[in-house]
Amino acid sequence: MKIALIGTGKMGQTIEQLAIAKGHTILLKINHENIGKIDLNELKNADVVIEFTRPDAAVSNLELCLKAGVPVVCGTTGWYDELNKITDLFTSKKGALVYASNFSVGINMMFELNRILAKWMQSNSEYRVSLSEIHHTHKLDKPSGTAVSLANGIIENNTAYSKWTLEENEANAIYIDAKRAPDVVGTHEVKWESPIDVIQINHHAKTRDGFALGAIHAAEWIVGKKGVFTMKDILFS
Repeated sequence: MKIALIGTGKMGQTIEQLAIAKGHTILLKINHENIGKIDLNELKNADVVIEFTRPDAAVSNLELCLKAGVPVVCGTTGWYDELNKITDLFTSKKGALVYASNFSVGINMMFELNRILAKWMQSNSEYRVSLSEIHHTHKLDKPSGTAVSLANGIIENNTAYSKWTLEENEANAIYIDAKRAPDVVGTHEVKWESPIDVIQINHHAKTRDGFALGAIHAAEWIVGKKGVFTMKDILFS
């Protein structure tokens, strides 16, 4: 499989190493310095694009991939306020997109457990939920896209909550404690607490390899398909 990488930071470098180890070819390496010079015909030669960049660049990068007619796997977060626009665009133009706030198989298992527990807690109002996440100091969005996905999974399955917030003790809101620290790959925790006990679901990423391997798996899966998908489609469909 010929892969074009948009984003050559730490995640892009990890994807490159693991993709080559799996027998794939890195056809293009694109970043903010050369993206304006990329010929669409070059991009069209790729079987798939994997995009890990910045929130302010993701939408234009996705539009570029759609214009080239190449399926794309997007791991950038922080742009989801334009998700409906991008979904409509890819659907109408018969493009192919997999997006995820986190490509780790483990964290996607956590997403499913989180939804189930939120449903069960609907009838146990003595429990209050909160989230916490810790990432490296270079992460631009705060809270993380993964934390927002966890919060939305609760909101969609439990009527006691209507939004998430970074402020403590806000009514009907899920508090997210978002911290940044050196050399932390990513830690997420969902905590349901009552006056008598605490139930916790947590995920701690030891390395970036899990995110990278998940993105490569998504790239292998999306080739030949049309539509807009998430990791849930890949893992549980």
